[in-house]
Amino acid sequence: MDKQGQSLEVVRLDDLALKLDAQGLIPAVVQQYDTREVLMVAWMSEESLRLTFQTGTTWFWSRSRQELWNKGATSGNVQQVRRVLVDCDADTLVVEVDAAGPACHTGHQTCFYRELRGA
Repeated sequence: MDKQGQSLEVVRLDDLALKLDAQGLIPAVVQQYDTREVLMVAWMSEESLRLTFQTGTTWFWSRSRQELWNKGATSGNVQQVRRVLVDCDADTLVVEVDAAGPACHTGHQTCFYRELRGA
């Protein structure tokens, strides 16, 4: 059930045609499961999504390094996955996690720690 009391439709990864971009990636919004705070936005490939389901921790595709990475493997700030939601167009994911520490490489809890204002 979601917060409005509507039941969630459960779909299997193998039964859903995700809409990946030209690089084979899909954006993933990562949220703290209990507060719904947006921690970060990252990119997932089919392989990183499968690793995420296999291990129960978040795996992403680094566009800058061109490699898979397991969030927290180096820093210890592992994200335990609670559930993965897919939107109605199958082109964006929300990954609800229990984060062990800061999500941002700067040490901030969330990557969204700056407020942008107009000129």
